Amino acid sequence: MSALFDVILPVFLVIGFGYVVAWRGLFAPAGVDGLQRYAQNFGVPVLLFKSMSALDLSAEFNPVLLVSFYAGAIASFLVGWFVARRVIGRSPEDAVAIAFACLFSNSLLLGIPIMERAYGTQALAGNFAIIALHSPMLYTLGITVMEFTRARGSDLSAGRVALRALKGVLKTPLVIGILCGITMNVLTQAGLVMPGGFWAAVDMVARSALPAALFALGGVLLRYKPQGDSASIALICACSLILHPALTWGLGKTLGLDAAGLRSAVVTASMAPGVNAYLFANLYGAAVRSAASGVLIATALSILTIWGWLAALP
Repeated sequence: MSALFDVILPVFLVIGFGYVVAWRGLFAPAGVDGLQRYAQNFGVPVLLFKSMSALDLSAEFNPVLLVSFYAGAIASFLVGWFVARRVIGRSPEDAVAIAFACLFSNSLLLGIPIMERAYGTQALAGNFAIIALHSPMLYTLGITVMEFTRARGSDLSAGRVALRALKGVLKTPLVIGILCGITMNVLTQAGLVMPGGFWAAVDMVARSALPAALFALGGVLLRYKPQGDSASIALICACSLILHPALTWGLGKTLGLDAAGLRSAVVTASMAPGVNAYLFANLYGAAVRSAASGVLIATALSILTIWGWLAALP
C-alpha cells in the first residue's frame, strides 16, 4: 500500500493538479499548449541531453534489458494491429494508429518519476538506456509502417517512403536531445571539458522538465473525451498495461536479466501510452478518438496496474 501513496500518488497528483486547474479555467488552453511545447520541445530534450551525456554507454546498454523491453513492445504492436484490423475490422491506417498506442509507453514523463520514487535516482540508468532508443526506434517503426500503409497502390518507391519516415524521426525534438547527448558523451570521453556554468544551466532546465510536463499533461488530458470505439480502447489498455509488461517480465526472467534491469524494463513497459500516441494518430488523421480515449483511460487505470507491477517486482 505504501507504494501506492508514496510512489505513484504524488506523480498523479501533479497530473491531477494540472487537470483541475485547466478544468476550472484557472489556466487557459493557450497556457497549457505553451507549457506543453516548452516541456516537449525544450525541457525534456535537455533532460535527455543531460542524461545521455553522463550515461556509461558501454555498461548500461545491456542487450538483455533492451531485448526484453523492445521485443515485448513490438509484440504488443503486432497484437494491437492484428486485433484492430482482423478482429475489430478497423481500416489499415486506423489499425496502425491503434497499434502504435499499444506500443508507445509513457517511458519518460511517467516512467522516470515513478521509477525514481520507487527505487531511487541510482536505479534510473536502465530506464535511460531504454529511453535512448525509445523514440528513435518506435517512431521509426510507427512512421514507416504508416507511410507504407498509406503508400500502397501509389507509385512511390520503398526508398522514398523510408526516407520520408527517417526525416520525420530525425526532426523530433526528443530524438535531437538524445543524439546531442550521446555526441556530448563521446566528446567528453575524448577530453572535452565544458565550463561549470554550462552544466549548471543544463541542470536548471532539466529539473524543470518533468514537473512542467506532468502538469501540462493534466491540462491536455482534459481535452480528451472517453468516447470512440470501446473495443479499440480496451485493446489499447490491455496491450499497454498488461501484455507489454508481462512479455517483458517473461523475457527478462527467461534471458536471466538481473533484478535492477528487470525493474527498469518492467516499470517502463507498464506505463500507459503517452500523449505521443494521440499526436501520432492526429498527425495521420487515423483512429484519433480511440487513441485519445485510450491515453486518458489507460492513464487513469495505470494507477492500479503500476501498483500491481511494483508489488510483484523484486
